[in-house]
Order: sequence, then structure tokens, then C-alpha cells
Amino acid sequence: MPFRPIQPEKLSTAVTRQIEKLILRGILRPGERLPAERELAERLGVSRPSIREAVADLSERGLLNSRAGAGIYVADVLGSAFSDALVKLFAAHDEAVFDYLSFRRDLEGLAATRAARLASDTDLQVIQTLFDQMEAAHQKRSPADEARLDADFHLSIFEASHNVVMLHMMRSMYQLLHQGVFYNRQIMFKQRTTRDMLLGQHRAINDALQARDPEAARAAVEAHLDYVEAALTENRKADRHEEIARQRFERIKGRI
Repeated sequence: MPFRPIQPEKLSTAVTRQIEKLILRGILRPGERLPAERELAERLGVSRPSIREAVADLSERGLLNSRAGAGIYVADVLGSAFSDALVKLFAAHDEAVFDYLSFRRDLEGLAATRAARLASDTDLQVIQTLFDQMEAAHQKRSPADEARLDADFHLSIFEASHNVVMLHMMRSMYQLLHQGVFYNRQIMFKQRTTRDMLLGQHRAINDALQARDPEAARAAVEAHLDYVEAALTENRKADRHEEIARQRFERIKGRI
């Protein structure tokens, strides 16, 4: 018969599994600090030795790391998604920028479709809250907060799609975007007219998701990223034109 005796699970193993799932589901994020050992033991209802054993296991497997005098942190598990050499290659070529946008368009369209079908009420509340914060940040002169919330808004769609592989893949991609590897997001929010357009596009995405309309959600995401691609193309042209104009100006100055 295919049955086996049931083995009781150690408390430390149960702790390990719970922390693993929180990391897998993107609830505990890279760089996030875990509660202190005493607090964590109280929250989970286990002894401190069980916590130590679980933390040691997760640290050995590279999911947690200790910082002397600072506590236990979720490891930067996304850092290995791309080698340093490949990141530098991305940064040096416009081709990577537009391939990145094409990749995002396809994958975010799928994520928005899934989110419209699979998101819980709380998932949609998270998305709505982030959009409300974007609207508030839109009133500020500096675009920094709005640009940061833009990334959080898009990642919340991946979270609401409930596909952990897709989520972690896009987290690593957005990490590079935050670092300015693909393009400087501040440029996208520099002009008021562009900021207004971008906010309207995010409103359309949010409205479609809140209405649980998969087709409208995908279409809104695709329209948004098409706009981003067109805007970046225009920025690249403007930069080239400015470089040519400077060369002409230098030539004229040299003749005076």
C-alpha cells in the first residue's frame, strides 16, 4: 500500500515554511527587516530556539541574512536575476530599452487580465490606494513621489495577478528600472502635460481593474506602455537634435 506513517513536523520547520511562503508571495520583500527574535516568537507562538533554528536554516539557504547589531533581513534574492555584465550591457544600448518596454507591454497586459479576474477585494483596495496616492503626489511640483508610486502601482497589478513567478521576475526588472538602467523615470514625469497624460492612463488602468474588466485592463496597460515608448522615442530624438545644435553652435563660436 502507498501509505507512510505521518511524521510530526518540528516547530522550527513550520516557522521556516511560513517565512518561505511570505518571501515567495512577495509579502516579505528583499531588504526588509524581520521582527526581533522575541517579538517573532510571540507572534508565531513558538520558542525562541525554534526561531533561531528556522532563521539559521533560511540564512544557510540564502533567503535571510544577519547584519551585526541590526537584525535579520530578507536577502536580496532578486540581485542574481541579471549579471553585472548584462546590466551594464542593457544600460549602454537603446535596443534594450525598447525590448524592455515590449516585454513589459506583453507581460503587464497578461498580469492586468489575470488581476481583473483573480484579484481579491483587498488586492483591488491596494491598487486603488496606490492610485489615490499617485493623484495626491500629482499635485506636487516635484515628480519624485509620483514616479516612485508609478512603479508601486504597476507592481501591485502583478501581486494581484497571483502568479509568484511573474511577480518575482517583474520585481527584478523594476529594480533595474529604479536604478535607471533602462531609462530615467524622472524624465517621463518632468513635463506637466506628460504627467497629466500618465495620470489619466493610470486612472484608466485602475478603473478597468476595479470594474473587473479583463479586456479593458489589458487595453489600458498596452495603451499606457505604447505612450511611454513613443515619449521615450521623442526624448531620444530631442537629445540627438540638441547634440547637433551644440555642434553647430560651437562651429559658429569658433568663427567669431
